Amino acid sequence: MADLKDPLLPPKLATAVNLREAANRPVAAGRQLYQGVDVLELKKRGQSLRSWIRVDTAGDSQIIEVDKFTMMRRCDLPARDLRLLDPLFVYPSTILGREKAIVVNLEQIRCIITADEVLLLHSLDSYAWNYVMELQRRLTSSSVGEPGDVWQPDNSDVNRSRGNRNFDHEFSNNTSPDYLPFEFRALEVALEAACTFLDSQVAELEIEAYPLLDELTSKISTLDLERARRLKSRLVALTRRVQKVRDEIEQLMDDDGDMAEMYLTEKKRRMELSFYGDQSLYKSIDGISISAPVSPVSSPQDFRKLEKSISSARSRHESTRSSYSANENIEELEMLLEAYFVVIDSTLNKLTSLKEYIDDTEDFINIQLDNVRNQLIQFELLLTTATFVVAIFGVVAGVFGMNFEISLFGVPSAFEWVLIITGVCGVLIFSAFVWFFKYRRIMPL
Repeated sequence: MADLKDPLLPPKLATAVNLREAANRPVAAGRQLYQGVDVLELKKRGQSLRSWIRVDTAGDSQIIEVDKFTMMRRCDLPARDLRLLDPLFVYPSTILGREKAIVVNLEQIRCIITADEVLLLHSLDSYAWNYVMELQRRLTSSSVGEPGDVWQPDNSDVNRSRGNRNFDHEFSNNTSPDYLPFEFRALEVALEAACTFLDSQVAELEIEAYPLLDELTSKISTLDLERARRLKSRLVALTRRVQKVRDEIEQLMDDDGDMAEMYLTEKKRRMELSFYGDQSLYKSIDGISISAPVSPVSSPQDFRKLEKSISSARSRHESTRSSYSANENIEELEMLLEAYFVVIDSTLNKLTSLKEYIDDTEDFINIQLDNVRNQLIQFELLLTTATFVVAIFGVVAGVFGMNFEISLFGVPSAFEWVLIITGVCGVLIFSAFVWFFKYRRIMPL
Protein backbone atom coordinates (compact mmCIF):
# COMPACT_ATOMS: atom_id res chain seq x y z
CA MET A 1 0.00 0.00 0.00
CA ALA A 2 2.95 2.30 0.62
CA ASP A 3 3.99 2.38 -3.02
CA LEU A 4 0.50 3.42 -4.11
CA LYS A 5 0.55 6.82 -2.43
CA ASP A 6 3.19 9.55 -2.63
CA PRO A 7 4.23 11.42 0.50
CA LEU A 8 2.79 14.91 0.74
CA LEU A 9 5.69 16.57 2.51
CA PRO A 10 9.06 14.88 1.88
CA PRO A 11 12.00 15.55 4.19
CA LYS A 12 13.49 17.99 1.71
CA LEU A 13 11.56 20.89 0.29
CA ALA A 14 9.63 19.85 -2.79
CA THR A 15 9.81 22.05 -5.84
CA ALA A 16 6.96 22.95 -8.16
CA VAL A 17 8.40 20.67 -10.88
CA ASN A 18 8.51 17.68 -8.55
CA LEU A 19 4.96 18.35 -7.39
CA ARG A 20 3.75 18.60 -10.96
CA GLU A 21 5.50 15.31 -11.85
CA ALA A 22 3.97 13.65 -8.80
CA ALA A 23 0.50 14.87 -9.77
CA ASN A 24 0.84 13.76 -13.42
CA ARG A 25 2.62 10.42 -12.79
CA PRO A 26 0.88 7.63 -14.83
CA VAL A 27 -0.89 4.86 -12.92
CA ALA A 28 0.14 1.29 -13.58
CA ALA A 29 -2.38 -1.16 -14.97
CA GLY A 30 -4.18 -3.32 -12.47
CA ARG A 31 -3.24 -1.07 -9.59
CA GLN A 32 -5.84 -0.82 -6.85
CA LEU A 33 -6.86 2.70 -5.85
CA TYR A 34 -8.92 4.14 -3.04
CA GLN A 35 -11.43 1.54 -1.79
CA GLY A 36 -10.28 -1.03 -4.34
CA VAL A 37 -11.32 0.79 -7.53
CA ASP A 38 -9.39 -0.38 -10.57
CA VAL A 39 -7.96 2.20 -13.00
CA LEU A 40 -8.83 0.32 -16.15
CA GLU A 41 -12.36 -0.24 -14.92
CA LEU A 42 -12.74 3.48 -14.23
CA LYS A 43 -11.45 4.38 -17.65
CA LYS A 44 -13.89 1.98 -19.22
CA ARG A 45 -16.74 3.59 -17.35
CA GLY A 46 -15.51 7.02 -18.45
CA GLN A 47 -14.92 8.34 -14.93
CA SER A 48 -12.03 10.76 -14.42
CA LEU A 49 -9.70 10.42 -11.46
CA ARG A 50 -8.66 13.36 -9.36
CA SER A 51 -5.78 13.74 -6.97
CA TRP A 52 -6.70 14.50 -3.39
CA ILE A 53 -4.49 15.31 -0.43
CA ARG A 54 -5.62 13.29 2.58
CA VAL A 55 -4.71 14.33 6.13
CA ASP A 56 -5.82 12.10 8.99
CA THR A 57 -6.27 12.86 12.67
CA ALA A 58 -2.63 12.03 13.47
CA GLY A 59 -1.32 14.56 10.96
CA ASP A 60 -0.18 11.97 8.42
CA SER A 61 -0.74 12.98 4.81
CA GLN A 62 -0.82 11.22 1.48
CA ILE A 63 -1.93 11.82 -2.08
CA ILE A 64 -4.71 9.58 -3.34
CA GLU A 65 -6.54 9.35 -6.64
CA VAL A 66 -10.28 8.91 -6.39
CA ASP A 67 -13.14 9.33 -8.85
CA LYS A 68 -16.16 11.47 -8.12
CA PHE A 69 -18.64 8.71 -7.34
CA THR A 70 -16.27 6.97 -4.94
CA MET A 71 -15.83 10.26 -3.10
CA MET A 72 -19.60 10.77 -3.01
CA ARG A 73 -20.12 7.33 -1.48
CA ARG A 74 -17.31 7.70 1.03
CA CYS A 75 -18.34 11.12 2.35
CA ASP A 76 -22.09 10.67 1.74
CA LEU A 77 -22.28 13.88 -0.31
CA PRO A 78 -24.47 14.81 -3.29
CA ALA A 79 -22.91 15.78 -6.59
CA ARG A 80 -23.80 19.46 -6.21
CA ASP A 81 -21.63 19.67 -3.08
CA LEU A 82 -18.63 18.27 -4.95
CA ARG A 83 -19.16 20.85 -7.68
CA LEU A 84 -18.47 23.54 -5.10
CA LEU A 85 -14.91 22.18 -4.92
CA ASP A 86 -14.39 22.02 -8.67
CA PRO A 87 -11.62 24.50 -9.63
CA LEU A 88 -13.14 24.92 -13.08
CA PHE A 89 -16.16 26.69 -11.60
CA VAL A 90 -16.27 29.87 -9.54
CA TYR A 91 -18.61 29.64 -6.56
CA PRO A 92 -18.96 32.05 -3.64
CA SER A 93 -17.55 31.09 -0.27
CA THR A 94 -19.65 28.41 1.37
CA ILE A 95 -19.52 26.24 4.49
CA LEU A 96 -22.00 23.34 4.40
CA GLY A 97 -22.64 20.90 7.23
CA ARG A 98 -23.76 17.46 6.05
CA GLU A 99 -24.45 14.16 7.79
CA LYS A 100 -20.88 12.81 7.61
CA ALA A 101 -18.83 15.72 6.28
CA ILE A 102 -18.33 19.47 6.18
CA VAL A 103 -17.87 21.00 2.72
CA VAL A 104 -15.62 24.05 2.89
CA ASN A 105 -15.16 26.46 0.00
CA LEU A 106 -13.33 29.49 1.35
CA GLU A 107 -11.34 31.39 -1.26
CA GLN A 108 -8.32 29.19 -2.11
CA ILE A 109 -9.23 26.48 0.43
CA ARG A 110 -11.60 23.85 -0.99
CA CYS A 111 -11.80 20.71 1.08
CA ILE A 112 -14.03 18.05 2.63
CA ILE A 113 -13.74 17.60 6.39
CA THR A 114 -14.94 14.40 8.04
CA ALA A 115 -14.57 13.11 11.56
CA ASP A 116 -11.42 11.16 10.63
CA GLU A 117 -9.77 12.97 7.72
CA VAL A 118 -9.50 16.07 5.57
CA LEU A 119 -9.64 15.70 1.78
CA LEU A 120 -8.20 18.60 -0.18
CA LEU A 121 -7.98 18.84 -3.95
CA HIS A 122 -4.36 18.41 -5.01
CA SER A 123 -3.14 21.80 -6.21
CA LEU A 124 0.11 23.70 -6.65
CA ASP A 125 -1.41 26.77 -5.05
CA SER A 126 0.73 28.03 -2.17
CA TYR A 127 -2.26 28.75 0.06
CA ALA A 128 -3.49 25.16 -0.24
CA TRP A 129 -0.08 23.83 0.71
CA ASN A 130 0.16 26.27 3.61
CA TYR A 131 -3.19 24.97 4.82
CA VAL A 132 -1.95 21.37 4.74
CA MET A 133 1.33 22.27 6.45
CA GLU A 134 -0.35 24.27 9.19
CA LEU A 135 -2.96 21.57 9.79
CA GLN A 136 -0.22 18.94 10.04
CA ARG A 137 1.76 21.11 12.41
CA ARG A 138 -1.18 21.60 14.76
CA LEU A 139 -2.26 17.96 14.68
CA THR A 140 1.30 16.77 15.22
CA SER A 141 2.02 19.22 18.02
CA SER A 142 -1.23 18.38 19.82
CA SER A 143 -1.00 14.59 19.44
CA VAL A 144 2.75 13.98 19.70
CA GLY A 145 3.85 17.05 21.63
CA GLU A 146 7.10 17.45 19.69
CA PRO A 147 8.08 18.68 16.22
CA GLY A 148 7.64 16.23 13.39
CA ASP A 149 8.74 16.20 9.78
CA VAL A 150 6.49 19.11 8.94
CA TRP A 151 7.12 22.83 8.95
CA GLN A 152 7.71 24.31 12.40
CA PRO A 153 8.22 27.93 13.49
CA ASP A 154 11.53 28.88 15.11
CA ASN A 155 10.14 29.27 18.64
CA SER A 156 9.25 25.88 20.14
CA ASP A 157 7.49 27.50 23.11
CA VAL A 158 5.09 29.16 20.72
CA ASN A 159 4.39 25.78 19.11
CA ARG A 160 3.28 24.27 22.42
CA SER A 161 0.98 27.21 23.21
CA ARG A 162 -2.16 27.20 21.09
CA GLY A 163 -3.08 30.74 22.00
CA ASN A 164 0.22 32.10 20.58
CA ARG A 165 0.54 30.06 17.42
CA ASN A 166 1.81 31.80 14.31
CA PHE A 167 0.35 31.25 10.85
CA ASP A 168 2.55 33.79 9.08
CA HIS A 169 0.12 36.46 10.13
CA GLU A 170 -1.08 38.33 13.17
CA PHE A 171 -4.62 37.02 12.79
CA SER A 172 -3.55 33.49 13.69
CA ASN A 173 -3.81 34.24 17.43
CA ASN A 174 -6.83 32.48 18.79
CA THR A 175 -8.07 31.32 22.13
CA SER A 176 -9.72 28.05 21.11
CA PRO A 177 -8.83 25.16 23.42
CA ASP A 178 -6.86 22.06 22.46
CA TYR A 179 -9.74 19.69 23.14
CA LEU A 180 -11.67 20.79 20.07
CA PRO A 181 -12.62 17.82 17.87
CA PHE A 182 -10.73 17.11 14.68
CA GLU A 183 -13.28 18.64 12.31
CA PHE A 184 -13.37 21.92 14.23
CA ARG A 185 -9.60 22.19 14.24
CA ALA A 186 -9.51 21.59 10.49
CA LEU A 187 -12.28 24.15 10.01
CA GLU A 188 -10.37 26.58 12.22
CA VAL A 189 -7.27 26.32 10.01
CA ALA A 190 -9.42 26.83 6.90
CA LEU A 191 -11.05 29.94 8.37
CA GLU A 192 -7.67 31.22 9.47
CA ALA A 193 -6.16 30.69 6.01
CA ALA A 194 -9.10 32.39 4.30
CA CYS A 195 -8.98 35.38 6.66
CA THR A 196 -5.22 35.66 6.21
CA PHE A 197 -5.52 35.51 2.43
CA LEU A 198 -8.24 38.16 2.30
CA ASP A 199 -6.41 40.42 4.72
CA SER A 200 -3.24 40.19 2.61
CA GLN A 201 -5.26 41.17 -0.45
CA VAL A 202 -6.66 44.16 1.44
CA ALA A 203 -3.18 45.17 2.62
CA GLU A 204 -1.86 45.09 -0.96
CA LEU A 205 -4.78 47.17 -2.13
CA GLU A 206 -4.24 49.71 0.64
CA ILE A 207 -0.53 50.03 -0.18
CA GLU A 208 -1.38 50.78 -3.80
CA ALA A 209 -4.47 52.91 -3.24
CA TYR A 210 -3.56 55.47 -0.57
CA PRO A 211 -0.49 56.99 -2.33
CA LEU A 212 -2.43 57.21 -5.58
CA LEU A 213 -5.35 58.97 -3.91
CA ASP A 214 -3.03 61.41 -2.18
CA GLU A 215 -1.41 62.17 -5.53
CA LEU A 216 -4.80 62.80 -7.10
CA THR A 217 -5.63 65.43 -4.50
CA SER A 218 -2.60 67.48 -5.53
CA LYS A 219 -2.52 66.83 -9.26
CA ILE A 220 -5.30 65.47 -11.45
CA SER A 221 -4.23 63.51 -14.50
CA THR A 222 -5.95 61.12 -16.87
CA LEU A 223 -3.51 58.29 -16.07
CA ASP A 224 -4.07 58.56 -12.32
CA LEU A 225 -7.83 58.69 -12.82
CA GLU A 226 -7.67 55.48 -14.88
CA ARG A 227 -5.61 53.77 -12.16
CA ALA A 228 -8.09 54.93 -9.55
CA ARG A 229 -10.93 53.48 -11.59
CA ARG A 230 -9.21 50.07 -11.77
CA LEU A 231 -8.51 50.20 -8.04
CA LYS A 232 -12.14 50.90 -7.30
CA SER A 233 -13.18 47.92 -9.42
CA ARG A 234 -10.80 45.68 -7.47
CA LEU A 235 -12.12 47.15 -4.24
CA VAL A 236 -15.72 46.34 -5.16
CA ALA A 237 -14.84 42.75 -6.11
CA LEU A 238 -12.77 42.20 -2.95
CA THR A 239 -15.50 43.72 -0.77
CA ARG A 240 -18.01 41.32 -2.26
CA ARG A 241 -15.78 38.33 -1.45
CA VAL A 242 -15.09 39.47 2.11
CA GLN A 243 -18.78 40.23 2.64
CA LYS A 244 -19.70 36.74 1.46
CA VAL A 245 -17.31 35.09 3.94
CA ARG A 246 -18.63 37.31 6.71
CA ASP A 247 -22.25 36.53 5.84
CA GLU A 248 -21.50 32.80 5.73
CA ILE A 249 -19.96 32.84 9.21
CA GLU A 250 -22.79 35.00 10.55
CA GLN A 251 -25.38 32.68 9.05
CA LEU A 252 -23.77 29.69 10.77
CA MET A 253 -23.67 31.55 14.07
CA ASP A 254 -27.38 32.40 13.80
CA ASP A 255 -28.48 28.83 13.05
CA ASP A 256 -27.98 26.41 15.94
CA GLY A 257 -29.13 23.49 13.81
CA ASP A 258 -26.39 24.01 11.24
CA MET A 259 -23.77 24.27 13.97
CA ALA A 260 -25.03 21.08 15.63
CA GLU A 261 -24.94 19.35 12.24
CA MET A 262 -21.23 20.14 11.91
CA TYR A 263 -20.22 18.24 15.06
CA LEU A 264 -19.21 15.07 13.22
CA THR A 265 -17.20 13.40 15.99
CA GLU A 266 -20.14 13.54 18.38
CA LYS A 267 -22.52 12.16 15.76
CA LYS A 268 -20.11 9.33 14.98
CA ARG A 269 -19.78 8.50 18.68
CA ARG A 270 -23.55 8.48 19.11
CA MET A 271 -23.98 6.17 16.16
CA GLU A 272 -21.41 3.76 17.58
CA LEU A 273 -22.99 3.88 21.05
CA SER A 274 -26.42 3.37 19.55
CA PHE A 275 -25.19 0.39 17.54
CA TYR A 276 -23.51 -1.29 20.49
CA GLY A 277 -26.43 -0.36 22.75
CA ASP A 278 -28.89 -2.06 20.42
CA GLN A 279 -26.77 -5.19 20.36
CA SER A 280 -26.50 -5.32 24.16
CA LEU A 281 -30.21 -4.61 24.52
CA TYR A 282 -31.16 -7.44 22.20
CA LYS A 283 -28.85 -9.80 24.04
CA SER A 284 -30.32 -8.83 27.41
CA ILE A 285 -33.86 -9.21 26.15
CA ASP A 286 -33.06 -12.59 24.67
CA GLY A 287 -31.52 -13.65 27.98
CA ILE A 288 -34.58 -12.56 29.91
CA SER A 289 -36.98 -14.27 27.55
CA ILE A 290 -35.06 -17.51 27.73
CA SER A 291 -34.29 -17.72 31.42
CA ALA A 292 -37.40 -16.10 33.00
CA PRO A 293 -40.14 -18.64 33.78
CA VAL A 294 -43.32 -16.90 32.73
CA SER A 295 -46.73 -18.24 31.86
CA PRO A 296 -47.70 -18.58 28.19
CA VAL A 297 -50.56 -16.13 28.61
CA SER A 298 -48.67 -13.28 30.26
CA SER A 299 -45.37 -13.72 28.41
CA PRO A 300 -46.08 -11.59 25.28
CA GLN A 301 -47.53 -8.71 27.29
CA ASP A 302 -44.66 -8.70 29.80
CA PHE A 303 -42.14 -8.89 27.00
CA ARG A 304 -43.71 -5.90 25.20
CA LYS A 305 -43.90 -3.90 28.43
CA LEU A 306 -40.27 -4.67 29.21
CA GLU A 307 -39.14 -3.77 25.72
CA LYS A 308 -41.18 -0.55 25.75
CA SER A 309 -39.89 0.54 29.17
CA ILE A 310 -36.26 -0.14 28.22
CA SER A 311 -36.55 1.70 24.89
CA SER A 312 -38.27 4.71 26.48
CA ALA A 313 -35.69 4.91 29.27
CA ARG A 314 -32.85 4.67 26.79
CA SER A 315 -34.41 7.29 24.51
CA ARG A 316 -34.85 9.70 27.46
CA HIS A 317 -31.27 9.15 28.50
CA GLU A 318 -29.98 9.62 24.98
CA SER A 319 -32.05 12.76 24.39
CA THR A 320 -30.92 14.31 27.69
CA ARG A 321 -27.29 13.54 27.01
CA SER A 322 -27.44 14.63 23.39
CA SER A 323 -29.18 17.92 24.22
CA TYR A 324 -26.62 18.76 26.90
CA SER A 325 -23.71 17.80 24.63
CA ALA A 326 -25.21 19.67 21.65
CA ASN A 327 -25.59 22.87 23.64
CA GLU A 328 -22.03 22.59 24.90
CA ASN A 329 -20.65 21.82 21.45
CA ILE A 330 -22.65 24.58 19.80
CA GLU A 331 -21.21 27.00 22.32
CA GLU A 332 -17.68 25.85 21.47
CA LEU A 333 -18.25 26.17 17.74
CA GLU A 334 -19.99 29.50 18.21
CA MET A 335 -16.97 30.84 20.10
CA LEU A 336 -14.70 29.61 17.33
CA LEU A 337 -16.82 31.21 14.60
CA GLU A 338 -17.18 34.40 16.61
CA ALA A 339 -13.40 34.81 16.81
CA TYR A 340 -13.01 34.68 13.04
CA PHE A 341 -16.13 36.73 12.53
CA VAL A 342 -14.36 39.54 14.38
CA VAL A 343 -11.30 39.08 12.14
CA ILE A 344 -13.26 39.13 8.88
CA ASP A 345 -15.38 42.02 10.13
CA SER A 346 -12.18 43.97 10.80
CA THR A 347 -11.05 43.25 7.24
CA LEU A 348 -14.40 44.44 5.95
CA ASN A 349 -14.05 47.63 7.99
CA LYS A 350 -10.70 48.27 6.32
CA LEU A 351 -12.34 47.97 2.92
CA THR A 352 -15.16 50.24 4.04
CA SER A 353 -12.66 52.85 5.22
CA LEU A 354 -10.79 52.62 1.93
CA LYS A 355 -14.03 53.01 -0.01
CA GLU A 356 -14.94 56.08 2.06
CA TYR A 357 -11.49 57.51 1.40
CA ILE A 358 -11.97 56.95 -2.32
CA ASP A 359 -15.39 58.59 -2.17
CA ASP A 360 -13.92 61.56 -0.29
CA THR A 361 -11.18 61.86 -2.91
CA GLU A 362 -13.78 61.76 -5.67
CA ASP A 363 -15.76 64.49 -3.93
CA PHE A 364 -12.61 66.58 -3.55
CA ILE A 365 -11.77 66.11 -7.23
CA ASN A 366 -15.30 67.05 -8.22
CA ILE A 367 -15.07 70.18 -6.07
CA GLN A 368 -11.80 71.10 -7.74
CA LEU A 369 -13.28 70.55 -11.17
CA ASP A 370 -16.34 72.60 -10.27
CA ASN A 371 -14.07 75.39 -9.06
CA VAL A 372 -12.15 75.36 -12.33
CA ARG A 373 -15.41 75.29 -14.24
CA ASN A 374 -16.69 78.30 -12.29
CA GLN A 375 -13.49 80.19 -12.99
CA LEU A 376 -13.89 79.50 -16.69
CA ILE A 377 -17.48 80.72 -16.58
CA GLN A 378 -16.39 83.91 -14.82
CA PHE A 379 -13.67 84.50 -17.36
CA GLU A 380 -16.14 83.90 -20.17
CA LEU A 381 -18.49 86.44 -18.57
CA LEU A 382 -15.71 89.05 -18.49
CA LEU A 383 -14.87 88.36 -22.12
CA THR A 384 -18.52 88.75 -23.07
CA THR A 385 -18.71 92.08 -21.25
CA ALA A 386 -15.51 93.30 -22.93
CA THR A 387 -16.86 92.21 -26.30
CA PHE A 388 -19.98 94.27 -25.66
CA VAL A 389 -17.86 97.34 -24.85
CA VAL A 390 -15.76 96.89 -28.00
CA ALA A 391 -18.98 96.57 -29.99
CA ILE A 392 -19.80 100.18 -28.97
CA PHE A 393 -16.76 101.34 -30.93
CA GLY A 394 -18.05 99.41 -33.89
CA VAL A 395 -21.42 101.18 -33.66
CA VAL A 396 -19.75 104.62 -33.54
CA ALA A 397 -17.52 103.74 -36.48
CA GLY A 398 -20.54 102.52 -38.44
CA VAL A 399 -22.45 105.74 -37.76
CA PHE A 400 -19.57 107.94 -38.86
CA GLY A 401 -18.97 105.80 -41.87
CA MET A 402 -22.29 106.76 -43.46
CA ASN A 403 -22.10 108.62 -46.76
CA PHE A 404 -23.51 112.02 -45.69
CA GLU A 405 -22.09 115.46 -44.99
CA ILE A 406 -22.13 117.00 -41.49
CA SER A 407 -20.34 120.01 -40.07
CA LEU A 408 -18.43 117.85 -37.53
CA PHE A 409 -16.28 116.46 -40.31
CA GLY A 410 -14.76 119.91 -40.83
CA VAL A 411 -13.50 120.28 -37.23
CA PRO A 412 -9.77 119.27 -37.06
CA SER A 413 -9.96 117.73 -33.53
CA ALA A 414 -13.31 115.99 -34.01
CA PHE A 415 -11.75 112.51 -34.48
CA GLU A 416 -9.81 112.70 -31.20
CA TRP A 417 -12.88 113.87 -29.28
CA VAL A 418 -14.97 111.03 -30.71
CA LEU A 419 -12.35 108.42 -29.61
CA ILE A 420 -12.05 109.92 -26.14
CA ILE A 421 -15.79 110.14 -25.55
CA THR A 422 -16.36 106.60 -26.89
CA GLY A 423 -13.54 105.16 -24.76
CA VAL A 424 -14.76 106.84 -21.60
CA CYS A 425 -18.28 105.57 -22.22
CA GLY A 426 -16.95 102.04 -22.80
CA VAL A 427 -14.94 102.10 -19.56
CA LEU A 428 -17.96 103.39 -17.63
CA ILE A 429 -20.19 100.69 -19.08
CA PHE A 430 -17.62 97.96 -18.33
CA SER A 431 -17.20 99.23 -14.75
CA ALA A 432 -20.95 99.28 -14.30
CA PHE A 433 -21.17 95.63 -15.38
CA VAL A 434 -18.35 94.62 -13.05
CA TRP A 435 -20.01 96.45 -10.14
CA PHE A 436 -23.30 94.72 -10.93
CA PHE A 437 -21.60 91.31 -10.95
CA LYS A 438 -19.97 92.01 -7.61
CA TYR A 439 -23.19 93.38 -6.15
CA ARG A 440 -25.10 90.25 -7.17
CA ARG A 441 -22.18 88.06 -6.05
CA ILE A 442 -21.87 86.52 -9.45
CA MET A 443 -18.09 87.03 -9.45
CA PRO A 444 -15.87 87.18 -6.29
CA LEU A 445 -13.93 90.27 -7.36
